[in-house]
Amino acid sequence: MLKFESSLLDTLVSSHKIKSEFFSVSKALYDISFKLPIGVATIYKPFVILFLSISMCINLKKYNNTIKMKTLIKYIFLLFLILFSFNKKVFSEESIKIGLIVPLTGEYKEIGESIVKATRLATNKINDTKIEIFPRDTKADPNTTLEVAQKLYENGIKIIIGPVFNENLIHLNKLNNVIFLSLTNKLINNPKNVISTGINAVSQIKTIKKYLNQNEIKKTVFMIPNSEIKYEIEEAILQTKIKLKEKFIYDTDPTILTSQIEDLTYYAIRKQNLEDEILRLQNSNEAGKDKKIETLKKRDTLGGINFDSVIISDFDESLKSVATSLLYTDVSSKRVHYITLNQWFDKSILNEKNLQPIYFPSINKKNYDDFVLEYFNSYNSYPNQISFLSYDLVGMVYYLIYKNNFVIDNKIFYKKNKFKGKIGIFEIDKNKISHILNFYVAENNNFRKIF
Repeated sequence: MLKFESSLLDTLVSSHKIKSEFFSVSKALYDISFKLPIGVATIYKPFVILFLSISMCINLKKYNNTIKMKTLIKYIFLLFLILFSFNKKVFSEESIKIGLIVPLTGEYKEIGESIVKATRLATNKINDTKIEIFPRDTKADPNTTLEVAQKLYENGIKIIIGPVFNENLIHLNKLNNVIFLSLTNKLINNPKNVISTGINAVSQIKTIKKYLNQNEIKKTVFMIPNSEIKYEIEEAILQTKIKLKEKFIYDTDPTILTSQIEDLTYYAIRKQNLEDEILRLQNSNEAGKDKKIETLKKRDTLGGINFDSVIISDFDESLKSVATSLLYTDVSSKRVHYITLNQWFDKSILNEKNLQPIYFPSINKKNYDDFVLEYFNSYNSYPNQISFLSYDLVGMVYYLIYKNNFVIDNKIFYKKNKFKGKIGIFEIDKNKISHILNFYVAENNNFRKIF
């Protein structure tokens, strides 16, 4: 159930009919309701247990004095099982309250609106009236973020999904009794009560490492832009212990980038090797030299390179710029493996034939396509990528609360656990969340799943 301010209800989702027949949901969204004795929605009153206890006692008194002591002990043991199996916290009538803090006005309101709609789809799938989500507008401002989070906490909410942007986390350590599931993928310098849930660098590099090991690719150059992402990547390299031949930091300025990649690939030396070999053949009496010279003149360079793969930690046009510079220096994706980070199945990559094949870790594509279809059929618009994550987070929170006997405390994300969502498998351990991802290749106008 979503608790909206009336203005939000009017502007966001009131006119949309939820349609839930189009795709299968994550495990928590369809398993949990029948894992409990009679169903999550069933509420056990304290007097029921009392009634069962009294009835048992009456039945015991009716027993003939000749009954064996073993039988009596069995009944007493059964009585205690009944009393303690119905945990009063599990079956309490209190709602499961989850906060949702996202931008609903201003420059980023479309992102926030898409997230709210996705969480509405998720709550419909769970179909338990006890779960309530309370959306609030952060205005993408750190001070407003703290203010709305404080009010949610005062209303008894201890788990909040959001915020969206990393810069809005800065004041949230003031609410140390609240757990925030940030939608960012940055792990460094977050407040202790903030758990990053995005597709972070550690999860992606773990998946790349798996591919390298499976294919015995051992001479990898990790190419990292000299930008904010650099620190996240370097930390992830340390955590995953991925084996690299070299870590290469490059400038984001394209005019500088090309010369840096020329140095990396020994382009000038290989270019000179070609010229020297052509000259040698021209001055030699070697048989068939004319044909050899003709073949060499079709090449750009001559000589090997000392790596078999590159991991380009970039996106969009910057990714294409780096790959194009590699091509210019005669290091094509046919010669070495081009690997990059999660591209969210950016279709423009399929248009770059010269860069293919190009490999990358990502979420489950089929599940993502199914979600996009369900979202479109419900709202007649397309979701943003973050909303796909928020959909899974609702199911994950509900699942973990169930596993924790419906108690919301600091241990809920500390205990080691796994949750199978639409994105993939969430790994929860010591207040950190990582993802077990799939691995894809873009080639022949298609995204093909490798594992």
